[in-house]
Amino acid sequence: MSAVGRRADPVEDYVAALTAALHGPARAKGRMIEEIRDGLTDTVAAYTGDGVPYRRAAHQAVREFGTPEELVESCQRELTIAQARHTARAVALTAPLLITCWYLARTAHRGDAWQLPHTAQLLAVHLAGIATVAALLAAATLAATGSLARRLPTPRRLPLAVAWAGTTASVAMAVATLALATASVLAVNWPLLAFAGVLAASSHAAVAASARACRRCARIPTARPALSGLRA
Repeated sequence: MSAVGRRADPVEDYVAALTAALHGPARAKGRMIEEIRDGLTDTVAAYTGDGVPYRRAAHQAVREFGTPEELVESCQRELTIAQARHTARAVALTAPLLITCWYLARTAHRGDAWQLPHTAQLLAVHLAGIATVAALLAAATLAATGSLARRLPTPRRLPLAVAWAGTTASVAMAVATLALATASVLAVNWPLLAFAGVLAASSHAAVAASARACRRCARIPTARPALSGLRA
């Protein structure tokens, strides 16, 4: 089929409109789009099997599925939950690394003539506290949107809470990166501090991108989910 033919195909036009309107993790979104395409293709095949011309069958299948605008809201709800889980998982995996970074910093300064200033020690305590709270919220989110979701409804504001928890954790990781980079210049055992700084920077990059995507998804109006099995 030519490029012009594909653009004029009602099924492909419908799928393209949904793909452009939906936001969320690439894997979950791709699975959702494929499910919808398969459903449309099966419906078209059923009509053409009864002798209906392809284009008429395609238009009929699209009408039965509803307009893209009608489907987007329920689909986006599923993708928003999937993105919240993705962000929560990123925070749960990386927040403990922030605590590890400050442990490495304390280890690096043992026996050094230069010690961590009192202000830096307070900063370390606060950042570790932020990491701990973010990790606990992330774990609760994974539980609430996983097995518990079969018994209890997922709070509608949970994705936004996860997004801002991830944002806060990523800022803490950025501050830690800057502090560790500065400390590595002043310390004798600088390789250990430099390694901790790289670890914090990598964690920040992973969480910041996911939290930004989660904030975007959480602000999109959604409806009750129409599809299931898309949480990742």
